[in-house]
Amino acid sequence: MRNEVLIQYVGFKARPKLREYMFQVRGGADSLFEFRLTITNEAFLSNRVRYQDAPDICSHWIQRELGAQDGIPPRTKCAITDAELEEYRMAHFPKAKRGMMYKPSREAF
Repeated sequence: MRNEVLIQYVGFKARPKLREYMFQVRGGADSLFEFRLTITNEAFLSNRVRYQDAPDICSHWIQRELGAQDGIPPRTKCAITDAELEEYRMAHFPKAKRGMMYKPSREAF
C-alpha cells in the first residue's frame, strides 16, 4: 500500500490582524499533524491575495513543507510571507503579455 497523505481543510478564524487557516494532515498509519497557517488581513485588503485562494495557498505550503522533510517533523505553525503570496500569484495568475489579445482560430467558427 502506498504511503498516502491526506490534507484536510478544517476552517479558519478571523482575527483582528490576520486570518488563521487550520488543516489536519494524515499520513501513514498513525501520523496526524495539525497545521495552523496565518495570512495578514492587510494582504487581503491590498489585493495581494483573494479570500477564496487562501486555503489553496496554505495547502501548497503544507505540501512543500512535507516534501522537504528528511525525517524531521514539519513546522506546523507558520505565517505565509509576502514572497510566498507573490510566488503563488505568479504561478496561478501570470500576467498576459501586453498587446496580445486572444484571437480564436477560424476553425472555432
